[in-house]
Amino acid sequence: MYFSTPLFLWYFLPVVLAAVLIAPRSARNAIVAVASLVFYASGAGGTTLLLLACIVVNFLAGKSLEPGAEHPYRRALLIGAVSFDLLVLVVWKYAGFATEQLATLTRWFGGDFPVLQLALPIGISFYTFHHISYVVDVYRGERPALRNPVGFVTYIAMFPQLVAGPIVRYREIADQLPQQRTHRLDDVAAGFPRFAWGLTKKVVVADTLAPMVDACFATPAEDMSFAVAWLGAIGYTVQLYFDFSGYSDMAIGLGRMLGFRLPENFARPYSSVTVTEFWRRWHMSLSRWFRDYVYIPLGGNRRGTGRTYLNLAIIFVLTGFWHGAAWTYLVWGLFHGALLVVERATGHDSAPADRWARLGRRALTLLLVVLGWVFFRAPDLGTAFTMIGHMLLPDLSGLTDLVAASVTHQRVFFLLVALVVVLLPASTGTGAFLESVRSRQANALRAAVMTAGLLYSGLLVATGSFSPFLYYQF
Repeated sequence: MYFSTPLFLWYFLPVVLAAVLIAPRSARNAIVAVASLVFYASGAGGTTLLLLACIVVNFLAGKSLEPGAEHPYRRALLIGAVSFDLLVLVVWKYAGFATEQLATLTRWFGGDFPVLQLALPIGISFYTFHHISYVVDVYRGERPALRNPVGFVTYIAMFPQLVAGPIVRYREIADQLPQQRTHRLDDVAAGFPRFAWGLTKKVVVADTLAPMVDACFATPAEDMSFAVAWLGAIGYTVQLYFDFSGYSDMAIGLGRMLGFRLPENFARPYSSVTVTEFWRRWHMSLSRWFRDYVYIPLGGNRRGTGRTYLNLAIIFVLTGFWHGAAWTYLVWGLFHGALLVVERATGHDSAPADRWARLGRRALTLLLVVLGWVFFRAPDLGTAFTMIGHMLLPDLSGLTDLVAASVTHQRVFFLLVALVVVLLPASTGTGAFLESVRSRQANALRAAVMTAGLLYSGLLVATGSFSPFLYYQF
């Protein structure tokens, strides 16, 4: 089940909202927990059992991890719980990749090695990080452990953020999990326009551009050209942002409708003046997670310049591989890690004061981000390097017949509109503006989203114009 399907929009969501609003406060978490497990099982099937096993292990561990707990091996228990979570992630997400590399290596020497093939559970990267956040925050004493299993299932499995974030650190939501939390119709009224905005971004823009982007990246190396490579790179840059930020808007809006305040995940990242700033604006919940649970424990920037650079490299190797078990993700992570190290080493990790210098740095940052997305999207390193080579060496070749057929007037229109939105100043954050601002301008924008955007999105959903969220694969 996906947010942008008729089953979710016209049946699942109305039933869940009605049940939460009608039920007494003491039953609302139970409704959210059960609904979330049903939502997950509808897409994950048998791998739901893996999620439940992780929930049981981490919930039981949490009770003995609080400071002052009588458990004699509290630190060892923390290491055991985190190791269990990471082992689950490594086995289900990376074992196939690792055995495939071993099989390739053994074939060079005339041998044979079996490749392990496991179904990748939906959202495993996200719920693994939620579990680690819970046990670590409890161990550090930042929030108490949950005694009620329903509240814990609500945190881990909450369907708005279960499969693609935002990654909600336990301390960010612990105070919202008690059974008697306030939930009003005002929350539904505030969250629904945010959800509608995300649906519009996903269905109207991202899904419209998807066939064109797919055609560009599927172009054989011998047919690749300057025009095809740049169209694919720019198209994917826009598609990914509107797809993932659209999902985040929908998740935040859904959470608000259920009475929860989920953290923001995007802050107009393509307006960044440096790559360092880009990572403060893109997938912010992931950056915060790595900062709090990996970068700072490694020493952060407190142990000298060399150690700081090493820590940054480690973080971005992990960031790359967190997104997927493929060399393309590793290269993408190393690319961004190297850019951050260079910016820090040269003193260019902050924005210049001069206006024209800022514009130039912003253009350079966007160019580097676009080049990086080619590695992120390409099916293999060969395709990525072929596309980047054509992007950097102009030629007079045009579009292939297949790509030209995918470039419809509708897609060109939405690509241009999306680029205008992307290039707006950094201060224009539409999602939070829609949800919380009370002004004449905000009301007008809400009315526009709720009429034109929502109606057109609903029409596209009804006619079957749908593709899964890009981050569901992670």
